[in-house]
Amino acid sequence: MNIRFDNKPNVSFEFFPPHSEKMEATMWQSIGRLAALEPSFISVTYGADGSTRERTHNAVARIITETNLRAAPHLTCVGASRGEIDDIAREYWDMGIRHLVALRGDAPQGAERYEPHPDGYAYAADLVEGLKKVGDFEISVAAYPEVHPEAPDAQFDLDNLKRKLDAGASRAITQFFFDTDVFLDFRDRCAAAGIDAPIVPGILPITRFPQLQKFAAACGASVPDWLSEWFAGLEDDAQTRQLIAASVAINQVRRLQSEGISDFHFYTLNRSELAFAICHALGVRPHSVAA
Repeated sequence: MNIRFDNKPNVSFEFFPPHSEKMEATMWQSIGRLAALEPSFISVTYGADGSTRERTHNAVARIITETNLRAAPHLTCVGASRGEIDDIAREYWDMGIRHLVALRGDAPQGAERYEPHPDGYAYAADLVEGLKKVGDFEISVAAYPEVHPEAPDAQFDLDNLKRKLDAGASRAITQFFFDTDVFLDFRDRCAAAGIDAPIVPGILPITRFPQLQKFAAACGASVPDWLSEWFAGLEDDAQTRQLIAASVAINQVRRLQSEGISDFHFYTLNRSELAFAICHALGVRPHSVAA
């Protein structure tokens, strides 16, 4: 294979607020290693129901004070009034944050379905519109190549994405996927719907396959039979799992590059090893080892 690194992709990484001192140490070690790749930004999640607000804020504050990275904290509609969310956004603006990830968010644990806060932003499009009034943020939103699990159909989901972008969002970052044709078909449907904002593929390097299957079931992402077969029997073989996971993601990104995609967002699960190896293979390297 003739591999060239003159068109290196732009990469970004997602982290989640750690729950323990050990997890926090792992996260900061991972951030430190991936920072050498000069990512476009580092996003920090907010928790499915907005429950990690303080830990998200603390992680973001440390990123912007101790690193040269561009932080993009998540904000959701869940569990807060418009005024509370606006205050958080203003605080982020005063901290120097200029990029937010705006999401509806999931129902709190124990709730049967999502219900908008009576005084809050009902949906992500409303949140985007409100955040743009607080400050001229760059805003990323979510997209679902295989349709949001609560959407009645694919057209409804696509219309909702367009509403978010029309409200002022800069780009959409997709849920992870493993069938590359699914993403490419989705990109084509977005273009046909008049969406011209960047659609950035979300890439999930596979650390543990059973965990991946749970994630996929929760968010409506399909797991191809060939992928299940590749990981079969490797429950106690972490080294081989890691080699296969890197191969899967490298092949996926290479195919997407060949289709004109130049931006990729990696869901790191707070680990750096796989993301760093994948980026290295794609030519995204620290300056000291650049090809």
